[in-house]
Parts: sequence; C-alpha cells; structure tokens
Amino acid sequence: MLQNPKRYTITAALPYTNGPIHIGHLAGVYVPSDIYSRYLRLQGRDVLFVCGSDEHGVAISMKAKKEGVTPQEVIDKYDGIIRKSFSDFGISFDNYSRTSAKVHHDTASEFFRTLYDKGDFIEEVTEQLYDAKADQFLADRFVVGTCPKCGNEEAYGDQCEKCGSTLNATDLINPKSTITGETPILKSTKHWFLPLDRYEDFLKEWILVGHKNDWKPNVYGQVKSWIDGGLEPRAVTRDLDWGIDVPVEGAEGKKLYVWFDAPIGYISSSKEWAAREGKDWEPYWKDQDTKLVHFIGKDNIVFHCIIFPAMLKAEGSYILPDNVPANEFLNLEGNKLSTSKNWAVWLHEYLEEFPNQQDVLRYALTSNAPETKDNDFTWKDFQSRNNNELVAIFGNFINRVVVLTNKYYEGIVPTPNELSEVDEATLTELKAYPAVISSSIERYRFREALSELMNVARLGNKYLADEEPWKMVKTDPARVQTQMYVALQIAAALQVLCEPFLPFTAAKLSKTLRVETLQCNVSTEKTTKTTWNDVAANSDLISAGHQIGEAELLFSKIEDEEIQKQIDKLEATKKSNEVDSFLAMPQKELIQFDDFAKMDIRVGTILEAEKMPKANKLLILKIDTGIDVRTIVSGIAESFKPEDIIGKRVTVLVNLAPRNLRGVESQGMILMANNAEGKLVFVNPDTDGVGNGETIN
Repeated sequence: MLQNPKRYTITAALPYTNGPIHIGHLAGVYVPSDIYSRYLRLQGRDVLFVCGSDEHGVAISMKAKKEGVTPQEVIDKYDGIIRKSFSDFGISFDNYSRTSAKVHHDTASEFFRTLYDKGDFIEEVTEQLYDAKADQFLADRFVVGTCPKCGNEEAYGDQCEKCGSTLNATDLINPKSTITGETPILKSTKHWFLPLDRYEDFLKEWILVGHKNDWKPNVYGQVKSWIDGGLEPRAVTRDLDWGIDVPVEGAEGKKLYVWFDAPIGYISSSKEWAAREGKDWEPYWKDQDTKLVHFIGKDNIVFHCIIFPAMLKAEGSYILPDNVPANEFLNLEGNKLSTSKNWAVWLHEYLEEFPNQQDVLRYALTSNAPETKDNDFTWKDFQSRNNNELVAIFGNFINRVVVLTNKYYEGIVPTPNELSEVDEATLTELKAYPAVISSSIERYRFREALSELMNVARLGNKYLADEEPWKMVKTDPARVQTQMYVALQIAAALQVLCEPFLPFTAAKLSKTLRVETLQCNVSTEKTTKTTWNDVAANSDLISAGHQIGEAELLFSKIEDEEIQKQIDKLEATKKSNEVDSFLAMPQKELIQFDDFAKMDIRVGTILEAEKMPKANKLLILKIDTGIDVRTIVSGIAESFKPEDIIGKRVTVLVNLAPRNLRGVESQGMILMANNAEGKLVFVNPDTDGVGNGETIN
C-alpha cells in the first residue's frame, strides 16, 4: 500500500450504455468512489477521478437488435441518460468520456499493437460457436446454455450469473443461440490470446503476498480462488460487427474483446481530461508516486485484479492498482436487481418522484452499502433512515442552531465567554472526528465513516439537550452566548465533514452558514473558508461576529403514502414479470380417444354456494347440470366469495365417482384454469344459447 502519494488516480467502472443507471450501480460503485474523491479533494490532494460510457461489446448489439435500431443510436441515447443521472446525483468526475471517442479507439489500438509487437499474444485458430442460420459467430452473450459448474440452465457464454463462474461459450452444455434459438455448430476462426498463465507468479507475489492485509476479504478471496485454480490464455479479440477493429493484418472483421478495450477507457478518459485542462496525463498512470484505485462491483473483480493488471504488466510502463475495493451486490426488496426485468429503482425516475432529495438516496445507499456481503434495499428502510436519522438527528440539530442564532442574535455568531468543562470536552471530541472519519474512508469503510459523521450531529443534539439554552437565555444570557458559539462550531464542522457523503446538503449549509470549503464555493458578501484539517486543528471554525443566513430545511419527512406508492409500483412490476415469464405446463402423457370419451362434461349453472364449516378452501355448491341438481364441493373459497358466483355458468365433469369431503358427498368436479398471474378462472361457454346439460366433446 502506497504511503503519502503525490497524486491519486481514481476510476469508476464504465457503465454499459444499454440501459439507464439504477441504485445498484450507485451503491456498488459510484457513490463510494465519489465519497473517496471528494474527501481527498477536501484535504487538498491532487485527484483525477475518471469514468466513461462503455459503448462496445455484445450488450450493445443485443440492445440494438431488440429495439430495431443501430448500435450508435443505442449508445447515444443511454450515454445522455447516464451522464444526466451522474450529474444529478453529484458524482464529481473530473472527466466522463466514451469508448466510442477517437482518443479511446487510438489508445486501445496502440495498446494492443504494443503488446502485439512485443510478442505478448498467442495467435491461435480455435473452434468457436457459430449460428449457421444467422450466418455469424456467436459472441459470449449471444449464447445461453447450462452452466457446467452449477447446472443453471440460463448461463451466458461468458459468465454464469447464478454461481458467478467465468466461462467460455464452448463450456456450456446444450448451448442455444439467442439470435435464432438454433443449436450452434463449431467453426474454426483465428483469434489472439493474452497468456495469463505467464503472469501467475507475478500475480501471486503482487496480490497474494503483497496485498494480503490491505485488500478487502471478498476481493482477495475471489482473486486467490482464480489464481489457485490455474490461469489460462484469455482471448482479447472477438468475431463481432461492433467495436474497435483489431489493428493488425489478417484480422479483418474482428474486434477487440470488450474486456480488453473497456479498462483502457480509464487511460483514454485521462488523456481526454489532460488535453482539455492543459495537463500531462502520464504521471497519473506511470509515476510510482501515484495511487491508483479501481472502484467496481464484484462481477468485475477478475478483470480488474487479474486481466487488466496482466495487460499493464505486459505493456511495462504503467503503474498497478494500489487497491480494488469492490462491493458486493445490492438487492431490491429481497430480489436481485434486474435491468431486463425492470426490477430496479432507476435514478432518473427517482428524482421525478423525490425531487431534490439526492442526498437522501446517497445516505440510504451508503448506510446500507454492500461492502462485504450482498445487502437489501427496501423502501421502508429508506423512509426510516430519512425520517429517523437525517430529519430527526442531522436536520433537527442544524435547524435549532440556526433558528436560535437568528432569534437571539439576529444571525450574528455571538462572542463566547469563559468555556466550561462541558464546552471544552465537546470541542475536544469534535476535533477528533476528522481523523476517525478519515481512517474509515481510507480503509474504504464508507458505512462506518457515515456512521461517525452522524455521531457529530448526535454530539450537537446532546450538547443542546443538556445545556438547554432556550431555558437559560432568561437567567444567564452570557452563558447562552458561549453555548450557541459552541453549537455553531459543531454546525460548521458538519458542513465540511458531510460534503463527501451529502454534497447537496453541504451546499445548503454553506449558503446558510455563509462559509466555503474547497468544493462548496458559494458567493456571499462575507464568507469564511474552512477545510477538513481545520476541523481537527481549529476550535474557531466560524468566528464571533460572522453573519449567518436564515434557516433552510435540509430534509423533509417522507410520508407512508409516498413509500406505499413505490412498493405498489414494484408489485406491479413483479406481476408483469410473472405474466411475461409464464410458461405453460408441459403436455401430459398421450391418451387414447377412448380415454377421453369416457368423460361426461356438461354445462351447468351454480344455484347455491356456501362456505364449508372449518375449511378455508372449500365451497359447497348446488349446481343445475341439466340432468339433475347436485352437490359439488370445490376448493375455490380463497378465490371467490359465495355470493359472487351464484348464477355463474360452469363446466362440470358429471361422471366423476362421488367422494366424501368433510362429511359432504361431492358428486362431480367443476373445471378451472390458472391464469399467468396464478388466479383461478372459470372454464365456461362464451356463447349464448348453450343450455344446462349440453355436452362438451
């Protein structure tokens, strides 16, 4: 682990431009990386925070085919949506680029060519899956089949999303083309491979020895499992029609594999930033005094901890990542987030329904971040964290301090008198928090860091509750001056310390207190500039005589109705998915005509209906079958009320042998169907003029 680096290069995983951004992306990658970057900037560090849209690969081609548009139309549409979402949520990239940009095509091609010229690739003719009907080779995501490791029947050709195993398409059992549904054949094709096995010793030394104690256990464990299992050559080219051309002779029609191309996007984004800002990009990637940190989700660990480092090592002039603090997955209301099934909270939709409440979501996601294990986002927890923590603790403290300062002193910070032991202890405790929060952030424990931030607000609330300036103002106004001065120091500290986590709240506080930080520059007639280190070193963060502004509501209570609306929205999605994924039961064994002819099925009408005593599922029905009126006991009581089905036309199997059910003889069976939503539906004639007793044959 690099100590006291001169600069930081921070990358956030490039999002695929085949759909919008949802809360899983925000929780797993973009909020943690933004917290880290903002924190470092508040300390005056040299930070380059880059990302960009990942616009190549099979996911884009699949989306284009599905929507009947070109890949370019897909990437342009979603790049715009993604950029706006990041901007709306305050993700403070220094540069957000695109892998379709010329600077990226040039950088990726040059990188490939460098390794090619050094002889680092293996050129092989191999057999790949080919869809004869579509007349094309099948890239990884155009193939589904049974995972050879866990038996999942819907594994993709590059990865099983159930067990997390990385696969080759040819590993799948019973593969099918997602384009035509046909079983693919094997066909020879030439590709270039990066021989990862050559880098096993380097990776063992660098990761398993060098980062045993500072990388997260979930990351270290996955990497160790991969290395212990033995590394094999990995293809860096694909037979595709969308992507970056392989820049060598004999590679016509082939593109760079997206997982070779995409991480180079961090470098090309850095180049784009440097060209715009008039800076040199190379120190941020090639100077040993630079700390490189990749923020990713757990599904990208192998690429950022094994494949990309092997690429950088092969090239020879680049630094290696100091840390890869990958998060696990965030689930939604007990189910896995799914873009294809619309089981998600989309950021652009969230802001339509919770306008100006970006920090509430940032807070809820950080409080419940999946740092070492999968976690679950629920709307009830979101509401609770807002109402019971942000409103009741943070917002309550700030509101009381600002309101009382304006009430007692017309918004001017009072001059303190002699500090009591309580005052001294409170200010001493306040000074300790920057180091505590820093320690958590620098170990990538953002949940822990946020909890400590809230403890600063709790410190302020406790101080006011114990001191009760609203009572003492009548008997000892001189003492109240000191109390309010101390409380204002806590408020000023919160404005600085909350900025990495709650940037919009920090900006509001900056305006209210009329103070500035390195990232919250608010133009006012009279301002005070405060830094992260000032909170630890200075007891006079906001000086006597300084004029503050009026109180502004930082957070508002979220009502049950708003949350129920979101829960209902998800329930509607769940029902829609159930309908879309409904599969008819397989055909039963063949029967002979004589078997069917034995059944006497008639049209009937329900004359009476009542619940079976002490039975939740059974109704006792009197049915006119046209040949008689008979009693039939039916298990439909959980789906229908007796009074609602009297007069209902039904289809009855009348020659079913009688059966005694709870002391009532049932003389037949009514026919029902289950619809896609699992509800019972009567099977009855839809034509008028069909009388009771008519046979169905």
